[in-house]
Amino acid sequence: MFRKTLVLLVAMILLPSMVWSFELYRNDEVSLSIGYWGQAWYQYVSDHGPTGDETSEDSLNEFMLRRSYFNLSGTMTQNLSFFVHYAADRIGQDDLDSPGMGVGTGLAVRDAWANYRILGNTLMVQAGRMYVPFTRDYGTTSTKGLMTTDLNWGQGGTRSSIFYPSKVGRDDGVTLWGNVLEDKLQYRFMIGDGAKGAAPPVLDEVPEGPVGNPDNNLRYAGRISYSFLDPETGWFNVATTLGEASILAIGAGFDYQSDLDWGITQGNYSAYTVDLHFDIPFGAGAVTGTFAYININNSANGITDTDLSAGEDGEIISGQVGYLFAERIQPFGHFQTIMPDADGTEDTLVYGLGVNYYIKGLANKITAEWTAVDSDSDAVTDKDIITVQLAFGF
Repeated sequence: MFRKTLVLLVAMILLPSMVWSFELYRNDEVSLSIGYWGQAWYQYVSDHGPTGDETSEDSLNEFMLRRSYFNLSGTMTQNLSFFVHYAADRIGQDDLDSPGMGVGTGLAVRDAWANYRILGNTLMVQAGRMYVPFTRDYGTTSTKGLMTTDLNWGQGGTRSSIFYPSKVGRDDGVTLWGNVLEDKLQYRFMIGDGAKGAAPPVLDEVPEGPVGNPDNNLRYAGRISYSFLDPETGWFNVATTLGEASILAIGAGFDYQSDLDWGITQGNYSAYTVDLHFDIPFGAGAVTGTFAYININNSANGITDTDLSAGEDGEIISGQVGYLFAERIQPFGHFQTIMPDADGTEDTLVYGLGVNYYIKGLANKITAEWTAVDSDSDAVTDKDIITVQLAFGF
């Protein structure tokens, strides 16, 4: 065990030297580039019973490769481009394996789309597998540009699951999007597959109930955001610019798919969100924060370690804030409150503190974070989670 741990620690130290990204080919408008990015984690999970008594026999220590992304991108003409992520997720996480989704073992296509600029930056059509344009946290923000160690709880972060229909946070479909009003307003509208069959076991627990789409109905999702200061015009946004821009943005999104089947009942899934994001130079550094509210009707999937089950209604309130100083060091805090509406259910509060040390830009950093999962429900086991991360790539 000691030798395995030592080898993994050495690998985590040496991996940044293996980072590479370069342009393979360019001829006028035609280009082709490749790159790599990954996250190596050590994680400790300490389980607690409902009374708060620690049960050390249930604690967990493990190393994993949280994300390993190979990307391929290029242009065919001035207006036609493509992007592909070939990914593996959570390699080494105990009791987890869904190779078809690139989770646990195996590689899978995570993102793969072509983009055509119909009217420049104002109107674009994008077809393939991509982020669902719904929330900011997992609808526009790249996982390569997070401020916190991982995504929010309830959207696949740390050791949680995703409440809405998705293929590891993505969906197959077509999105119309663009930037108007001097690039201050960005809009996105997707028509996608959504839930098609039984939900895959992509995280720690299989969501409760066999989520299916017996009538083969399409999914409709959309998002708008308005930036009061510097605009955000790309498909991928970042959670923090490290003091290089002034961002103040409000956003709203919706997600809908009719007649989903939870095994016992059938009904329409829908959700909406509103959010506020700021990332502004302040003093000798920069202050960053995001706050969001999500309302869920007939949740497509249950959320891990909460009383919110598939087919039930609920709400999520989340927030994160951080401050960058000395150009490299960024302490941060975050919280998520998951509130199911059903009688007899209890809320779950997830909160944590951490710090980033940036080696080179957003992609290369060392992070340490403590997160607590705290619920009044007898069905939920409270947890303390310590994560140490080395992110590397470009």
